[in-house]
Amino acid sequence: MTDPPFLTYRATSLVLLLSFTCQASPADIVPWQIATAASLPKWLSVSGTHRARYESLDGQFRSDRAGNAHVLVLRTLLLTELKFDTVSLGVELMDSRAEFIDADTTVNPTVVNPLELLQAYLSFQASDVLRPGDSTELRVGRITMDVGDRRLVARNRYRNTLNNFTGIEWNWNHSEKQRLKAFYVLPIKQQPTERDRLLVNDIEFDAEYLGIRFWGLYGSVQFSSNLRAEIFLFGLDESDETNHPTRNRELYTPGARLYMPPEPSRFDFTIESVWQIGESRASTATTDVQNLQHFAHFQHVEFGYTFNASWVPRLVFQYDYASGDKNPADRDNERFDTLFGARRFDFGPTGIYGPFARSNSSTPGVRLQFSPSRHINLFVAHRAYWLASAQDEWTTSGLRDSEGRSGNFIGQQIETRLRWEIVPGNYRFEAGLAHFFSGNFKDDAPNSNGEEDATYFYFQVLLSF
Repeated sequence: MTDPPFLTYRATSLVLLLSFTCQASPADIVPWQIATAASLPKWLSVSGTHRARYESLDGQFRSDRAGNAHVLVLRTLLLTELKFDTVSLGVELMDSRAEFIDADTTVNPTVVNPLELLQAYLSFQASDVLRPGDSTELRVGRITMDVGDRRLVARNRYRNTLNNFTGIEWNWNHSEKQRLKAFYVLPIKQQPTERDRLLVNDIEFDAEYLGIRFWGLYGSVQFSSNLRAEIFLFGLDESDETNHPTRNRELYTPGARLYMPPEPSRFDFTIESVWQIGESRASTATTDVQNLQHFAHFQHVEFGYTFNASWVPRLVFQYDYASGDKNPADRDNERFDTLFGARRFDFGPTGIYGPFARSNSSTPGVRLQFSPSRHINLFVAHRAYWLASAQDEWTTSGLRDSEGRSGNFIGQQIETRLRWEIVPGNYRFEAGLAHFFSGNFKDDAPNSNGEEDATYFYFQVLLSF
């Protein structure tokens, strides 16, 4: 195994070499694209990205881990589209791998999924269908999706692998002021799942299961130039299949969001309320056959102000609440299920870190972001985390005190991130640091690993072509 300091030295040297040999491009320089360079016909489009990221974790918060961890993750995406007047065909390949993994590094299908068919769809476009000047698209096949603010359905960005689905999706837009979306899909189960196979980047093609069905309705309207509203309803229905146990979730998730996007010299805000009803089970164990009544909710509030200054600083106050299960001994489940959402933009880096999720948590925070130049963006953030229910699990760590005697204060996190568009549209460098200060629950939970704080560091380069 490669020694971590040597690996860090080599990776850092490579990043610095690339950074100093590349100069930021003027605004009028067109990014290099493979389709243009190869003089492809207008009906054929080829594009992609390659990302390399080194991650280091000093200290562990998970109950089944101890010591330090590091990994080099690689992700390549290649999208080919054939575009005609009203019909398009798209195929996207994903290759997500991990190297230099040690025994204390968390590895699962969110990190490793080599040589996979991410998307393969047929798309139909039309205009003036419901109203003059509108546009509509129907996609059928294997797809990825972003819905609304991406908290419940997302095409992952930071994570090394991406959520994808097989089914049908319909989008309608009118002057970008009114939007509708409807979909009915089967979520893809990423393979393999066994650690020994993931460690060697073993290839096994993903598959969908008829026992898991996911659908949604989404609408958005712009009331004015700076005020927008969304309303949505998602449904998830799953049942056990051979060699594929589930929590037998039958969940209905309605919600709404009202927001005003940020602009200089103006306050902005986001208010989102999401509710969940239905049935679920406490685990995927085959011996768990008790259906629990599911009633949960999630609330997000955000207020910010953007200063009219050269660095365009924006100060943001945030609060998120995701309910937890109040009593593990009753027949109710109040733990919020985040479905297929992303969380990096709210709670910090994921990867081999990712201590916080949109489940059983109560967390206020503050963030300051600014841009020293047109191509450089930074932010610093602080959040404190409590369990919404002291008897429920800190879901990302596996820690739980079913008696509620360990308190509910998980701890605090400070985070900073630098993003530099060295060659805009082609070459981006990014680095981040997050430090977790453990609270009384982390220290006192019965199955705590005994470790205290954790520090996570990463840097990555992203090449787009």
